[in-house]
Amino acid sequence: MSQPPSGAPDATDPPSNPPPVPPGEACLAQERCRRRSTISGASELVAVLGDPLRHTLSPAMHNAALQELGLDWVYMALRTPPGRLAAVLEGLGAVECRGLNITLPHKAEAAQLAQELSPLAARLGAVNTLVPRAEGGWFGTNTDVEGFLAPLRSCGIPWQGQQALVLGNGGSARAIVAALTELGMAPILVAGRRQENLDRLLQACRGWAPNLAGVAWSENDLPPALGGSALVVNTTPMGMARSGDPEPTATPLGPGDLDALPTGATVYDLIYTPRPTALLQQAKARGCRTIDGLEMLVQQGAASLRLWTGLGEVPVAVMREAALHQLAIQSPGPP
Repeated sequence: MSQPPSGAPDATDPPSNPPPVPPGEACLAQERCRRRSTISGASELVAVLGDPLRHTLSPAMHNAALQELGLDWVYMALRTPPGRLAAVLEGLGAVECRGLNITLPHKAEAAQLAQELSPLAARLGAVNTLVPRAEGGWFGTNTDVEGFLAPLRSCGIPWQGQQALVLGNGGSARAIVAALTELGMAPILVAGRRQENLDRLLQACRGWAPNLAGVAWSENDLPPALGGSALVVNTTPMGMARSGDPEPTATPLGPGDLDALPTGATVYDLIYTPRPTALLQQAKARGCRTIDGLEMLVQQGAASLRLWTGLGEVPVAVMREAALHQLAIQSPGPP
């Protein structure tokens, strides 16, 4: 895996943009994978539902954590085509599945199907974690916000009252707006290419994000928004590795756009394949702090695992190691 060019500070301690797994640790990860391949007749099931799931890192990191915790549980990726979520949830509830992660394209539908929602999930209209209820059915919540915030809270920067710019107005953007609101950032600007989608996002969030405003994605409006932002978050898929294009050069921002960023700004890309993305390479070359989406993935998974097990602490470092190991051995493919 390629690594960010040296010479610029990172916004987080090493776990946010961790180095390649050393050979000894890779062997340890392989041994954990071998040992956890045994499934007993009493094994409990946890899983991720989505479509596609071929390249998900969740089974690797969760099964490593379950092995470390000594739990006779197994985490599986269960491809769930559109239109089948309700039937799958009913079946998994019937066999007493211990918990579920929900990913694209089912987060909004899962919120509608859950028998109970956390206040955050209700506000977002999106669920990424389901917990079985004693009385039947599912409790839905969203750990994406917690996962996103983890590296920002650990970096020691006083974010409150500083301007943030969110690139993109798709499904991920609403959770990011909620996270930035919780962090106390203001104003929070969202840049979108399609005005109707941007207006829809602003309308949905303004009731609980009073410092939210939209910005046109244009050469006249984007540079001033960048110039005043301490944090820029890319929620678009531009720059993601795909089959046949493992090292894409496309970025949501051009070099001239990045030049508008203030000294010491932080650029956070939710994408983690490739590592680093072209956006983060260019941002770091200009002296920006950089964060990719791998730590968000690990931390949202750890938050889900705490909910399923009822444990206050789970082995986050083991999950991170397993995710890095799996990322290193699998080929880039469709998201």
